[in-house]
Amino acid sequence: MLAGGTLRGVLRRPDPPLTDGVITLRAHRREDVDPLVAICQDPEIPRWTRVPSPYTREDALGWIAGVELDVTAGTAMNWLAVDERDEILASVAVQDIRRAEGAGEIGYWVAAHARGRGVATRAVRLATAWALGELGLKTLEIRTHEDNLASQGVARSAGYVETGQTHVPPSEGLPPGRYLVFTPGS
Repeated sequence: MLAGGTLRGVLRRPDPPLTDGVITLRAHRREDVDPLVAICQDPEIPRWTRVPSPYTREDALGWIAGVELDVTAGTAMNWLAVDERDEILASVAVQDIRRAEGAGEIGYWVAAHARGRGVATRAVRLATAWALGELGLKTLEIRTHEDNLASQGVARSAGYVETGQTHVPPSEGLPPGRYLVFTPGS
């Protein structure tokens, strides 16, 4: 057994699921397909992420299958943030996990109906605590486009500080431009 609940590269989902009493981070399920398709029609989600537009049932089914492959490969842990009624509020992931470097990246999007309620901040805090504590990563980054002020606010509210900049080429599926890099503050 390796640190962080891993066995030969496979990540294990936290059991019980991560929660702060307001939101819970849980695994994706097949019955999430229709709500995900509806949520991802919001143009703000594909504007700042790799989510395709338009977003189809096939995209959602492929994403759910891909999430489980990432967990098995040990390269990412994706969750849906839900409320007490199990309504999908957001998605958060510890992705691009590079165990040899002890590093990874946090990515997230928030459903339009859940914005402005602190959902992303809560989700990022839960994912960060899991990645640093349970998984044992030493370095986490959040990268936000220079024009994505909302995501920059989430990073800061979750305890991250701006530590650098990078440029992302359009071929990576993200909008081109300057990206601010945030890491957890001390």
